[in-house]
Amino acid sequence: MNYLKDLKTICQINSYTQNKDGVDKVGAKMQEWLEIIGFETTTYKRESLGNHQLFTTPKIAGDKILFLGHNDTVFPEGQFDKYHQDEDWVYGPGTCDMKGGNIVALEALKEVYNTNGKLQNVDFFLVSDEETGSDDSKFITLELAKNYDYCFVFEAAGENLEVVTGRKGVGTYTITIDGRASHAGTSYLKGINANLEASYKLQELTKLTNLDIGTTVNVGKISGGIGANTISPKCELLLEIRYKINSERDRLLKALDNITNTSYIDGTISTLDGLIQRDVMEPNQKQLDFITKLEKISGHTIPTEQRGGVSDANHIASCGVTTLDGFGPFGDGDHTISERALKSSFEQRIKMMTKILIEHQINNKF
Repeated sequence: MNYLKDLKTICQINSYTQNKDGVDKVGAKMQEWLEIIGFETTTYKRESLGNHQLFTTPKIAGDKILFLGHNDTVFPEGQFDKYHQDEDWVYGPGTCDMKGGNIVALEALKEVYNTNGKLQNVDFFLVSDEETGSDDSKFITLELAKNYDYCFVFEAAGENLEVVTGRKGVGTYTITIDGRASHAGTSYLKGINANLEASYKLQELTKLTNLDIGTTVNVGKISGGIGANTISPKCELLLEIRYKINSERDRLLKALDNITNTSYIDGTISTLDGLIQRDVMEPNQKQLDFITKLEKISGHTIPTEQRGGVSDANHIASCGVTTLDGFGPFGDGDHTISERALKSSFEQRIKMMTKILIEHQINNKF
């Protein structure tokens, strides 16, 4: 398990998204290891974020593959920096989300390179801002997507080593409500209560949730008012939408506009700001056909699952690229100080990905 030494090396480098120096140090280690096995590096330099990196191999006729991962993690320096292991698990920041997945990809690539002496038609894109929504890197990802036939994403596997065929789309929005301040004791009727308007909008937004088809609308934060003796002149609702099918995205966006533009309290004026951060990754027949091929190549069944959480797989899938996620190790406790990954799942994932890559490198197609 020499690859666990590599995992320890990068997990002990703090790569909190806002820690550019740390993220770039992780990227430098990945670059060092990948260039040894023949990859060339294109660096997308950033001033305040870590640099994004595209590692490429020579191209010939055949299926083009993209591996996708991220170098950033969620905890600032000093909060969760320890790495350790026991007989079954490795513990530390990024062990499952997703430095562990990056190591699975790296190790499989090493195995194939050492077997064949070369790699071709497979690239590896590592971004630096996935944990904060990929607001910068997504534009590069969407542009790169057109160059590939298949994408493997190395986020953590499911508990039974499932790969991920579907992820919800997600959008974050702010509704800003303007009312009019007045003294609550002496001039109550002169005021226009933005907080009261927000209460009506909150109820209407909550009604948009449809759990039967996986749609949720959550108003996670409400900020408004000045004090108990003042009619509130302003209020903001911060909300998130999640959905499993494109038609629900369209319904939600239309409803957000309608709720924003409806004044439940006369005189209030509201504005809507926000965006879809990651569009939905919907399961499709191409995925199922691809999984059938991968099962034959790997020699065992590949279970699947859908997740409510999002990843950069959403971006690639939205461009029509046949995309599968969850090729990293199984782990739990991600985004907590208890994050860990199961050692045996590294072995399974590396062996499976190596078989898949060897088949691709021999035939240049699936």
